[in-house]
Amino acid sequence: MNLHPYAETHEVTNQVPPLDGANLYRVDLPLQEWVRRYDGGWAEQRLDTYGALAGGPLMAAGFLANENKPVFKSHDRYGHRIDLVEFHPAYHELMSTAIAHGIPSLPWTDPRAGANVARAGMSYLHSQAEAGSGCPLTMTFASVPALRLQPDVAEKWLPKILATEYDPRNLPIEQKSGATIGMAMTEKQGGTDVRANTTRAYPVGIPGPGQAYELVGHKWFCSAPMCDAFLTLAYTDKGLSCFLLPRHRPDGTRNEFYVQRLKNKLGNWSNASSEVEYRGAFAWMIGEEGRGVPTIIEMVSLTRFDCMVGSSSLMRQALTQAAHHCAYRQVGGRVLAEQPLMQNVLADLALESEAALALTMRMGRALDHLHDEQEDKFARLVTAVGKYWICKRAPAMINEAAECLGGAGYVEDTILPRLYREAPVNSTWEGSGNVQCLDVLRALSKEPGVLDALFTELGDGHGDARLGAFIGKLKASFADTADIQFRARQLTEDVAVALQAKLLLEAGNATVADAFIGSRLGGGGRVYGTLPRGTDAEALLARSTPHLA
Repeated sequence: MNLHPYAETHEVTNQVPPLDGANLYRVDLPLQEWVRRYDGGWAEQRLDTYGALAGGPLMAAGFLANENKPVFKSHDRYGHRIDLVEFHPAYHELMSTAIAHGIPSLPWTDPRAGANVARAGMSYLHSQAEAGSGCPLTMTFASVPALRLQPDVAEKWLPKILATEYDPRNLPIEQKSGATIGMAMTEKQGGTDVRANTTRAYPVGIPGPGQAYELVGHKWFCSAPMCDAFLTLAYTDKGLSCFLLPRHRPDGTRNEFYVQRLKNKLGNWSNASSEVEYRGAFAWMIGEEGRGVPTIIEMVSLTRFDCMVGSSSLMRQALTQAAHHCAYRQVGGRVLAEQPLMQNVLADLALESEAALALTMRMGRALDHLHDEQEDKFARLVTAVGKYWICKRAPAMINEAAECLGGAGYVEDTILPRLYREAPVNSTWEGSGNVQCLDVLRALSKEPGVLDALFTELGDGHGDARLGAFIGKLKASFADTADIQFRARQLTEDVAVALQAKLLLEAGNATVADAFIGSRLGGGGRVYGTLPRGTDAEALLARSTPHLA
């Protein structure tokens, strides 16, 4: 049968070639440089291998895992309560690959210089392919310091937590080759205010650290309910305490841990988040009784660091997509990436991405040197500063990147909508913006030496008069304690951009540092694409996407 002469109305032209299979490490010169700068160069081959996985099979798995959300199964077909969450095979592929490559374990199993930086680099690559799986990965990674506070429990659990084998089977820990850890802290009536929790813990026999308890209560947010155990909070007679609550009791029977429902979230679709109840659930006390918050903060500090990693990762993938599109798409007979206004936008996005990466990797270096007092105090402050600022910057940055693709950036065939939905997760979870800013004030006012550590890090502005003047104003702002809580967000922002400017200057790329300082400290525009005249946008773009243009 002959087609009607008008069946084909047009020829498909001016479309961008697919980016499928790109090695996300090789196209990211800033990542390569910042990893090497902070002692992670020994892991370059590992990062290169993971970059190929992230841009290839894991990217494809990310789309499938989001198209096929986890499903909660409360009962089996015979009516028995099972409380299981079923995942698409693509999700298991993401988890298995990450665990096999050491994303939850590397700094603990190979604690050499640069280990946290290298691990952050791999997580940064992984989250570009799919960020939802990062939730159980980061909680498993971050559980280690808290569990080490209770050596008898750690002896049993850490070998499985640090294993490089993913075992999703719902079995007692003794029968598994690897384990993942979740977290359940907040309740309906309190949210971030965990002191308002009502869950109670009752000793089974002798009370105290490492002993068995039964918990009665609920958790409004339990992340990753398919994990093998959960760090959680409950009250004893001595106050709020920390516990490790396993999916199975020591005799192998299922624990009294009941999933009420999965959260229907804005984004983070591949990951299951849930509401749960403890109806006499077995758990071991971790750390000192009545000191549950300081104990679980050992975990939360690292999950907040991973929020920095995750948001930086989302921004980087958004930049990669925007730059790739604009390198090929023509408007008015000219490639978009060659047009001055688009160059301004893309270069501005590149600056934001690299500044986020720089502060994140500097935090990774601090984690590798916590035995050093300066680094320890730096990490105490910048965990909150970076978590606030980088996670706040991500949604607007990703929105701008999506706009570079026009209408194509708004449809689910691209990754941009998923990145945009994912972006608010890191700013909201693990303590929202106000919580981080109040923590900045708490660290500065209650922990001696933290403010000094900040200004030791900043120095005199690394020879740049603009940064030097900005640091001087920052010192004056902290000296004026009137209405300081009202100003906490502004102070935190100023600390963040001052640190980013200093790190970029110190790294020695004058084009990057000058453009950042000129736009971020110089009272520039309120949206992206307002870099000052004289900025070498072409050089910034060539640096950020050397193999895409």
